Amino acid sequence: MSEMAPPRPTALQDLKRRFFATPMQATVSLICLGVMVFVVWKLLDWALLSAVFDASKGPDACHAARGACWSVINARWRLIMFGLYPFEAQWRSALACVVVVLMTLLSCLPAFWTGTRLGFLWVAGTLSFYVLMKGGILGLPYIGEEMWGGLALTLFIFVTTCLIGFPLAICLALLRRSELPCISRTTGLIIDAVRSLPLVSILFTFAIVLPFALPGWLQGDKLYRVIIGMALFFAAYQAEIVRGGMQGVPTGQEEAAMALGMSYRQRIGRVLLPQAMRNALPATINQFVVAFKETSLVIIVGFFEILASGNAAYGTGEWRFAYVEVYAFIAFIYFVFVFSLSRYGAFLERRMSVSER
Repeated sequence: MSEMAPPRPTALQDLKRRFFATPMQATVSLICLGVMVFVVWKLLDWALLSAVFDASKGPDACHAARGACWSVINARWRLIMFGLYPFEAQWRSALACVVVVLMTLLSCLPAFWTGTRLGFLWVAGTLSFYVLMKGGILGLPYIGEEMWGGLALTLFIFVTTCLIGFPLAICLALLRRSELPCISRTTGLIIDAVRSLPLVSILFTFAIVLPFALPGWLQGDKLYRVIIGMALFFAAYQAEIVRGGMQGVPTGQEEAAMALGMSYRQRIGRVLLPQAMRNALPATINQFVVAFKETSLVIIVGFFEILASGNAAYGTGEWRFAYVEVYAFIAFIYFVFVFSLSRYGAFLERRMSVSER
């Protein structure tokens, strides 16, 4: 006769077992809970209850208040979000940001999970963003890249870095696993050389040093040189992630594909890469998150992305004291994008683990 399973503990019993099993454990738990409540209350009081939101009251009301001065966001949000972009055309920058977000959301839908559809979606979305931001056609006034800034510039750098860097990473990963030693070793040397350099040095090289080594017709705009440098840095790290995913695929998979008479392109595109990308998914999502956060480094080579726009929002005029609120607002924007990427990555992991069963 089989023994009956013990009853499952209730939530209250589990809570007592975890945090109040002994008098000492109960004391420590209560002290930690009190500290957490105190910190949360202070943050809530500073951020909401005692904060100043009305920009019409000016900085004097913020000096008199005990809480946060969100008036600076109310007064300078256009500068933070759009940078130096002309005021009368800021609707184009806002619409361009919407295009990027919509493109990203559509990329998350399973209906677009083919190479052709994803490629078309990202190329079309990037071109639409570029036309909206730069203009010069369709009756839109021309606005040069030197006037771009804020969130739109951050998204443009991130999207183009991934659009260039991800296919390049796959090519580098395939070249590194080539059976020809001259190709595999040369590719490995390039990848390791790029990975051994900090991104800051690559940005300086592509933005400042490279024009001295290239003819004038090949230099291009500084923004695009920086994007190429960031894409190369992204590709070097992502190539190793993809290669690690390929090594996790059993060798019998590719051998079976060869036995079926499949060509090299079919073996890679239909057998090897889908399984490799599934293996490399957690690290790939992490690399996208890192790439988004690293866009803030372009401030050191003179670009007015969202962090530089935030510095300008409080760095001039009467809002110099409100830097904490500005950085908190920018951190919230980064959090929204990064947290969304990480949660979507977790969803993909759950979906793929279910499909494997």
